[in-house]
Amino acid sequence: MKPAASTHQPLAERLRPRTLGEVVGQQHVLGPGMPLRLAFESGRPHSCILWGPPGVGKTTIARLMAEAFDAQFISISAVLGGVKDIRDAVQLAESAAGGLMPQRTIVFVDEVHRFNKSQQDAFLPHVESGLFTFVGATTENPSFEVNSALLSRAAVYVLQPLTSDDLKRIVVRAQDIQALPAIENEALERLIAYADGDARRLLNTLETLSVTAEQAKVETITDAWLLQVLGERMRRYDKGGEQFYDTISALHKSVRGSDPDAALYWLVRMLDGGADPRYMARRIVRMAWEDIGLADPRAMQICNEAAQTYERLGSPEGELALAQAVLYLAVAPKSNAGYMAYNKARAFVKQDGTRPVPLHLRNAPTRLMKELDYGKGYRYAHDEEGGFAAGESYLPEGMEPPGFYAPVPRGLEIKIGQKLEELRARNAAADAPPTPD
Repeated sequence: MKPAASTHQPLAERLRPRTLGEVVGQQHVLGPGMPLRLAFESGRPHSCILWGPPGVGKTTIARLMAEAFDAQFISISAVLGGVKDIRDAVQLAESAAGGLMPQRTIVFVDEVHRFNKSQQDAFLPHVESGLFTFVGATTENPSFEVNSALLSRAAVYVLQPLTSDDLKRIVVRAQDIQALPAIENEALERLIAYADGDARRLLNTLETLSVTAEQAKVETITDAWLLQVLGERMRRYDKGGEQFYDTISALHKSVRGSDPDAALYWLVRMLDGGADPRYMARRIVRMAWEDIGLADPRAMQICNEAAQTYERLGSPEGELALAQAVLYLAVAPKSNAGYMAYNKARAFVKQDGTRPVPLHLRNAPTRLMKELDYGKGYRYAHDEEGGFAAGESYLPEGMEPPGFYAPVPRGLEIKIGQKLEELRARNAAADAPPTPD
């Protein structure tokens, strides 16, 4: 394998598309008749937000947009930049617009969600005046991360992860410029799975393989050699950003929906990608309290024990305990009655006044308190029939029973509901006026 002449450039730059036709993927916005393609063909650039996961072509599309409109391209990183960079961009745009041969400017802001509100607001007057076209790139939902004022002035284009076929086209292109040796099919499939729709990850990995293969004089990349070279780097999961929380959401909803296979799949997806098992253990315990509750109190015990098992054994042995806890949660009877009751009680107390504790419920450790009738008339439930003081009230005076807790007809809460009905009936009988003889 002979290296190409321009090997001093990173592979990603050597394969960067020069025209829209060379862009891999995103045909739902770049294909013929699609919205972003029509914007290119109109000759009239407009401000936009490119929203999608890493490595799907956001920067490439912005650069192609500048070339299509013969515009000055100014790139700002919201991770490294600040207000000074915005001011510099404004000055460059003014110079380009006021020159002998006026030129448009496109200001590209990578990771725009990293800019705070005041930094994002700094673009508004210049977008409104038409001094430059604003193009923001973000991996996070712009509805939450981009100021509404800026968002209202920009079209949002949602970019998708690249498909397996898209990624294979990139590998072929790398081989076409002699940047990569032959790859066995099994190794190729593993590479594509590892890239997980991210062209940048794929290209960086290919470059590593290319250099290593050249040094080791490897003419064909096999699956065994691939694993030997990359090892733990083959984990695919991105431990941050929206994808992380989307996957946690999928796990939680699969448990709530009583689908053990789906729940196990999402758990293993996260663990396989390097999510912290301790974090997963905390979320699993939370699921037990929120979605199973008193319908099966053993669920909390099993989840806590799974978390303790992981602390004792570590990875990978301890992960089996987390997996079995998730399976138990998925097949357990479901109840959010306790969760809902707690939320209702919080909301009630937040808006309600501070009601005094009834005298009969107050403690009376001193003579003065007893003289003030603290604890007077209190009925000790253990001394009553069935351990229940029928007709006794434990709420503040004048407060109607709020009915926070409503057991569901599933699991242990069936019996809890029956017990509460029995106690309410005894209360009603105790409160009823005596029947005349």
